[in-house]
Amino acid sequence: MKEIFGTDGIRGEANREPMDAGTIMKVGQAVTIFFRKNTHHARIIVGKDTRLSGYMVEGALEAGITSMGGDVFMVGVLPTPAIAFLTADMRADAGVMISASHNPFHDNGIKLFSSDGKKLSDKDEIKIEKLILNDSLAGMLPKAKDLGRAFRIGDAMGRYIVFLKQAFPKELSMEGLKVVMDLSNGATYRVAPRIFSELGAEVEAIHAQPDGININEHCGSQYPEDLAARVKETGAAVGLAFDGDGDRLIAVDEKGSVLRG
Repeated sequence: MKEIFGTDGIRGEANREPMDAGTIMKVGQAVTIFFRKNTHHARIIVGKDTRLSGYMVEGALEAGITSMGGDVFMVGVLPTPAIAFLTADMRADAGVMISASHNPFHDNGIKLFSSDGKKLSDKDEIKIEKLILNDSLAGMLPKAKDLGRAFRIGDAMGRYIVFLKQAFPKELSMEGLKVVMDLSNGATYRVAPRIFSELGAEVEAIHAQPDGININEHCGSQYPEDLAARVKETGAAVGLAFDGDGDRLIAVDEKGSVLRG
């Protein structure tokens, strides 16, 4: 029975247990121990969505990972699928996405990925949870010379864009296609319009000005009304609405009808 982890990682109100700085630092330490290799420091990717609390969570994870001798690679605001991709592409030992998905801004969460970019199993989450709860972490801290380092990866978004563009079938074209995107003031607000624009589409973005508080606020995949109206107003061919962390999508056709399935 898991106490900290739920069905989709760790989630809760920001700055309250388990999403308080102290617990999050322990999560970073426990993840580092779990993924530590004999040949090198654990290498862990950390990304986030646009929530205000993301700075606090990112800082606490960085402290936890480096204090236990792990190296942390911070890639900034990117969608959850990008973190899964980068974890495998950069040959990291683990990946962490800071997000509470479609929840409002006052919630936040942590999703863990293994080295192949796949979600961590329940069995592995339980092992990490035991490290957090059994009060043994303090006795595992390395000496000062063995502390980890933190790096900011400037080309992370570019790597993901190249990957997605290469996956798009060459026999297809978006040239001249009018697309309206609702970015939910979330993790896709930069990367999604750029990908479609570079593939030739004419992109109009709405709800693409995150301020740390407006993520998922009456917009995105749970509220397609603004998107449907804008598609009809502009004569666009299609509308796409993402959720806050970019792992959920709703499509709208040229008539403004939501496409199911």
